[in-house]
Amino acid sequence: MARQWSEGHSTSILCVEVSMGPETLIASGSEGGEVTVWSQEGTIVGHITLSGEEDSTSVVFSPSAPNQLFVAHGDAVSVLDPRSLKGPVEEYQAAGEEEINALALNETGSALAVADDSGAVRILEVPGGKVCRTLRRHTNICSSVAFRPHRPNNLVSAGLDMQVMLWGLQKTRPLWTLNLQDVAEEEGNQQQRPGQLFNPPLAHCVSVSSCGNILGCAAEDGRIHLMRIGSGSKLEQHGAFKAHSQGASQAHFVNFLSHPYWLITGGNDSQVALWDLSKHPVVAPEGKIQKTAPHRRKGKSKAKRKEQSQEKTKTDAQKDEAEGSDEAGAAGSAEEVTEDKSGPKLSISHGDKVNWLCPTVLKGEPSVIVADQSSSLTVYPLS
Repeated sequence: MARQWSEGHSTSILCVEVSMGPETLIASGSEGGEVTVWSQEGTIVGHITLSGEEDSTSVVFSPSAPNQLFVAHGDAVSVLDPRSLKGPVEEYQAAGEEEINALALNETGSALAVADDSGAVRILEVPGGKVCRTLRRHTNICSSVAFRPHRPNNLVSAGLDMQVMLWGLQKTRPLWTLNLQDVAEEEGNQQQRPGQLFNPPLAHCVSVSSCGNILGCAAEDGRIHLMRIGSGSKLEQHGAFKAHSQGASQAHFVNFLSHPYWLITGGNDSQVALWDLSKHPVVAPEGKIQKTAPHRRKGKSKAKRKEQSQEKTKTDAQKDEAEGSDEAGAAGSAEEVTEDKSGPKLSISHGDKVNWLCPTVLKGEPSVIVADQSSSLTVYPLS
């Protein structure tokens, strides 16, 4: 049954990450600059409050150096030794142009992607933190970034401008862009009745399957938007399924179950759900089914400070639509399918809005760690 990990934080926990080394450690960051490291039994290994006491918005362990934990707070990134949280081993000041929302490390641990409120994604060299590239195409907050497994120079970003982009780090323009609002409007025009309102698909969280070819993006319309990348890194197919009755805040592929296409999601409806996407037509193209209209209930975005950007989002999206872009054309040629049939394999009523999900194996048991508006973590078995 569910277990509580408490007393590691005094404020709402915003992010959780698990180490990939021989010893499983879990790190969590919360409001006010708090960082806590836990053992897989849920005992506290260490705790620190970072200087400036700005929210710890993202934590990532280095895949190549288990003694390095990267923490975003304000526009800075601190590198900590998770076994000895005395203070930062290294500091990357002004790593973001504005407040940082998300960090991602490539598989070799040599490049750190930093996504911030300005919409920019900076690529930093590790070690050292030197900015080697800045990717500017998002017109609103960039909320999430993820490197593609097996392709250390491919990065996915998603933002509150409702756009998902795939980047090749050799260039400063995306390989393609998918505008989730255009997708929603196409479906809406076919199926919408007069007077119906859609929640805009602000993109909150993006994840890549371990095979590197399937992207999942949790959006404010309560849906998970799926994309399949084909040869030449082209967007081959995209679709969506309704996952939550309010905004979907989290989506993470699970890499320790029977195949790479299990996805765990969380939302503002306080639900956590585990999905088997192996037969979804975006993942398995031969099983195509008809398009369906998105469900329509209003939800709220994850963090209060992001709410004001939603109005800006609408005007930015309209501007973008008028201007158009080259890479949108590449995305526009992709086939669109939507699957709405099968429900989740596991559904958990968590009882509080989900801030973060971290699927992991704890003491041999497939589990998910849930962070919410409280200062405790909840661990559920995925059985």
